[in-house]
Amino acid sequence: MLFDLRKFLSAGVSPTVKRFNADLSGVDYFGAKVAAPVEVTFTAQRLEGEVDLRLEAVATISGECARCLDPVTQQCNVDSHWIVRERDFDDEDFELPMDGNGILDVDAWLNQEISLEVPPVLLCSSDCLGLCPVCGKKRQDCTCQEPAESSAPVDERLSILKSLLN
Repeated sequence: MLFDLRKFLSAGVSPTVKRFNADLSGVDYFGAKVAAPVEVTFTAQRLEGEVDLRLEAVATISGECARCLDPVTQQCNVDSHWIVRERDFDDEDFELPMDGNGILDVDAWLNQEISLEVPPVLLCSSDCLGLCPVCGKKRQDCTCQEPAESSAPVDERLSILKSLLN
């Protein structure tokens, strides 16, 4: 959705509330995906010489646990608030996705906010032990005894590093 901030600041009906569904199914968030369309509420309110913007959405993120590879589903809540002034239209470093004509890309703004909310490492639970390196099953279901560290072959070229620890 595109929103003309410059036009809204000069003569827009305030407040303006837009509700729409955003399709983010093609976006990869650190290996996670948004399967269903995201319900978005965009609000713009004109104040004296500025526009008060709010973006609210709830997205369901799905992916794999980084430790055990089980499916993970998490809810991602977006509640972003910005004040835009007329001088921001010409600011090259302005952080909202807006072109030089004052057109705000609300979908790109939503994408930015969701990418900030999605954890870079999805876990099924904070105490997930992961997979057994011997049999490949989940560690909590595994009965293997892990090989002792000392029985692992050591590269002789690295033995000098071990002597530094002593």
